[in-house]
Amino acid sequence: MVRVTAASLLACLLVDGAARSEVVDSQSGGFTVRESRVVAAPPAKVWAVLVEPASWWSSDHTFSGDARNLTLSAKPGGFWQEALPGGGGVRHMVVVFVDPPSALRLEGALGPLQALGVAGHLTFKLGAQGGGTVVTETYDVGGHAPGGLDKLAGTVNEVLDDQLGRLKARAETGGAP
Repeated sequence: MVRVTAASLLACLLVDGAARSEVVDSQSGGFTVRESRVVAAPPAKVWAVLVEPASWWSSDHTFSGDARNLTLSAKPGGFWQEALPGGGGVRHMVVVFVDPPSALRLEGALGPLQALGVAGHLTFKLGAQGGGTVVTETYDVGGHAPGGLDKLAGTVNEVLDDQLGRLKARAETGGAP
């Protein structure tokens, strides 16, 4: 009986260390999504990658089609922005809280959410775990969207889960995700 309990505990710990992505709450007026990854790199290294979104964010989820156009000024009031061809640009989010290398919070609406009457807060929390880092990304969005924001929660969750996987790959390998 003790062996079964120990094996069960080990299995739970292994699953707990794996990638987790979920829609935490979803209603017509808003949603919360949360992704979590264990990254095989120390918090300082993960932080350095996090604040350089051009190195890990997918070009498929940019307005310009090229993630190299992304910049982030990781200080209160700093912008996560994107340069567009012809001198245009996009302000994706504003930095509202910075505590290197453990927390970064941004305010704004990502991608197509910008065209809706919504506000959002994207929070990255980093915590040391063994020789690595647990990264948890939470995006809270509230406001109005025709048909309800609950219809968008799953898609936003999938996109952010993919991005966090790309951050993990970049921090662990140093190469392109």
